[in-house]
Amino acid sequence: MKVGLKAQIRADVARNRRNIKGLGPGLITGGAGDDPAGIVTYTVVGATTGFTQLWLLLLATPMMIAIQNSVARIAIVTGKSLPEITTAFYSKKLTVCMVMLLAIANILTIGADLNAIAAILHIVTGYRSVYFLIPVTALIGYLITFGKYKTVKKVMIGLTAMLIVYLVSAVMARPGIYAVLRHSLIPHIEWQSAWVIAALGMLGTTISPYLLFWQAAEEKEEKKSVVQADEVGFDTLVGMLYSNLLAYCMIITGAVMLHGTQADIQDVSTLAEALRPAAGDHAFILFALGIIVSGFLAIPVLAGSTAYAVADTFGWREGMDYKVSDAKGFYVVFVGALIVGDLIDMSPHLSVVDALYYSQVFNGLLIPLLISIALMISTNSNIMGDYTGTRFEKIFSMLALAITLSLSVVMVWQWAAR
Repeated sequence: MKVGLKAQIRADVARNRRNIKGLGPGLITGGAGDDPAGIVTYTVVGATTGFTQLWLLLLATPMMIAIQNSVARIAIVTGKSLPEITTAFYSKKLTVCMVMLLAIANILTIGADLNAIAAILHIVTGYRSVYFLIPVTALIGYLITFGKYKTVKKVMIGLTAMLIVYLVSAVMARPGIYAVLRHSLIPHIEWQSAWVIAALGMLGTTISPYLLFWQAAEEKEEKKSVVQADEVGFDTLVGMLYSNLLAYCMIITGAVMLHGTQADIQDVSTLAEALRPAAGDHAFILFALGIIVSGFLAIPVLAGSTAYAVADTFGWREGMDYKVSDAKGFYVVFVGALIVGDLIDMSPHLSVVDALYYSQVFNGLLIPLLISIALMISTNSNIMGDYTGTRFEKIFSMLALAITLSLSVVMVWQWAAR
């Protein structure tokens, strides 16, 4: 009996070690979800709707886990990315349309994220933000283009851990515990346009389309075997829980500091400055640090997911393990996405906060299409064999589809009625 118990304990310890060692794509994906666009969106959601969408974020957590787990499983079982699968089993036109919409949303977000980092550096140093755009872009491009994949992975995991600053920021905000719990556990829905747009933007940055493509591409890059398809769930679970814990803290901070203050948030600088009087210099520093760290984490993921998707759509060689000379198209799209993002920033009419916020609303509109495609693939036994999606994945993916589609219809109807 004792021998059997010891053997079971050793097996459990070995499994836990494998799970911890296997942390990577899921954790990086979760951290990248809290990019400057996400930070601004969650903060604006708190500032405009208070605590009223905390329950929706909690509900979005299992939905996010289910969807990310599905695409990770698809990549491991098939050894293909989402564009490769949709082209092979459905339609090349569908693939091109899907990737084109993804690229538009990603590049808009890259531009806004780069500008967000530059704006924070402007506040810290006093130099004009435009002076930081090219150096930041060049550093990110160099890290990915000339760094080995394993090195890049370690850097990204390290940056992911640093985002814990937002937990500290929420604690420093001193929210009312009763109000937080009440709004977290009791659903509250408003049909006003601002509330619906905020909800769609929040879901768009929580279940971000680019994260689906990135994790699928990274699981493929990890070259895991089919028997590891069930083990990937731990990595995804940790990454998504961590991501949404930070998002929860951001909404709380925005609600405590800005809700009801009528603060005029025109750009990241004014958002950061708006937090300073109520939160003090320490909370401002945490916010600024989070913007910079999250930007360096998320921008490579945004550009990378675009490059993976385009390369797989047209059958180009792709992957960060390849040298530039061996995967020219992949790296051209990667660097090109960064450059176009910089060009967007040079527009004198760009509102960074609007670009950050509404790019996530655009993501929210794109989500129903991508969830539908992921559900079609993950439930197709001809593609997945014995590794079709679990009941948990099916239920929460369909719930996410129903909610995002409903919000999209309501928002479009409200806009058309103006």
